[in-house]
Amino acid sequence: MEDFRRFFGRGLAVLLPSILTLWLLWQAFVFLFNNVAEPINRGIRVVVVEVTPRVTPEGQRPTFMQISEEQVSEFLASPEGRPFRDRPLPVVREHLVRRELGEFWNQRWYLQAAGLLVAIMLIYLAGLLLGNYLGRRVYARVERLIAQVPGFKQVYPHVKQLVDLIMGERKVAFRRVVMVQYPRRGIWTLGLVTSDSFIQAHEVAGEACLAVFIPSTPTPFTGFTITVPRNEAIDVPMSIDEAIRFFITGGTLVPDRFSPPAADSATMQAQPQPQEHPVPDASRAQPPAGRP
Repeated sequence: MEDFRRFFGRGLAVLLPSILTLWLLWQAFVFLFNNVAEPINRGIRVVVVEVTPRVTPEGQRPTFMQISEEQVSEFLASPEGRPFRDRPLPVVREHLVRRELGEFWNQRWYLQAAGLLVAIMLIYLAGLLLGNYLGRRVYARVERLIAQVPGFKQVYPHVKQLVDLIMGERKVAFRRVVMVQYPRRGIWTLGLVTSDSFIQAHEVAGEACLAVFIPSTPTPFTGFTITVPRNEAIDVPMSIDEAIRFFITGGTLVPDRFSPPAADSATMQAQPQPQEHPVPDASRAQPPAGRP
């Protein structure tokens, strides 16, 4: 049983990252398909139903658009067609055409992927149009108007900052990794330098200061931003990616070149622990002379 638990845990540790990654990618794909591709597909089908009768003769139309009288009668006699019994015949035919087109569309994967392709092209065209000077000016004005909508203005700025942080052209660049004494002197904390701090901080400290972001564990996108004098921030020869992994794992994942030698680790573990001094009992303590 002990061997089973050990090897089961080892197998779970090996497979779980891959399984979680695939699950997250699949959930992202399902979300995009249901919320982006499928609405676009419905819009394309509506356009096909509206445009095809106007540009194609009746004898050359696709099979899903050739609705016979027998199909109309069967549909009206069925429970599904009960709400359409009092409606005009063209409305009933249009509903049947849309239903047949939907079944025809869902049976072909390449038609279902059309929504994603259209979404990709629309996003590309939006980036192309908004990438020039005029597009940026128009978008900035529209963005200011949107940011004034009640309820929307409380959420939109924060979402925009997060998106700009991850995907924006002007990403928040972490310059280097440093160690600072935080939250008090004697405790060294790893941080990421974001920029030179604001001018008031330089004036108060009387010297140049740095803005240092202290990520939290295990979500390094949240944390604290502190301002420290430049000469109190000690540079660490570690890359930003290595520092992020250090934060996410709570300090358990340290690059090999920063790991202390085995001898030093053994020495640190062998050091005697400080003994706790007993606190004298207040009831037995003698009062100083001259006091009651």
